[in-house]
Amino acid sequence: MSYNREAAVQYAEKWWNSYNPVYMAFELDCTNYVSQCLRAGGAPMRGHPNRSSGWWYVNRNWSFSWTVAHSLYWYLRGSTTGLRAHAVSTADQLLPGDVICYDFNGDGRWQHNTFVVAKDSNNMPLVNAHTVNSRMRYWEYEDSIAWTTDTKYAFFHIVS
Repeated sequence: MSYNREAAVQYAEKWWNSYNPVYMAFELDCTNYVSQCLRAGGAPMRGHPNRSSGWWYVNRNWSFSWTVAHSLYWYLRGSTTGLRAHAVSTADQLLPGDVICYDFNGDGRWQHNTFVVAKDSNNMPLVNAHTVNSRMRYWEYEDSIAWTTDTKYAFFHIVS
């Protein structure tokens, strides 16, 4: 099965400011939302029932990588089966349906994830997100109270 970016973006647009009752909602919901978008695009799950393995959501149970920003970052960096991604070096290399991870403190702990839904006139990503529900927000997140001058980004192009 190939990843359907259009379906993933449609899902992101539908649920950016509310919660799909099929899934649990979390106080810190950014990664759960990104995972739902990826799944809506047909990204394959694997690892169930081991919470620390793979990327999955089954019967209101889930892997750490489904809901924890830091865990999804490490999953996307290393997965060679199921949902896979390639790290790219700049934001303009991303397409709608891709993922951006944020380390606001620059300390190696990834605290936030967003989902690319469009590109602006300069070919830069616009993202949707949960926790602070956002639509078509500029990818750098400099308007966030969490953003610092130490912020680091990871850009993942989804390949399956």
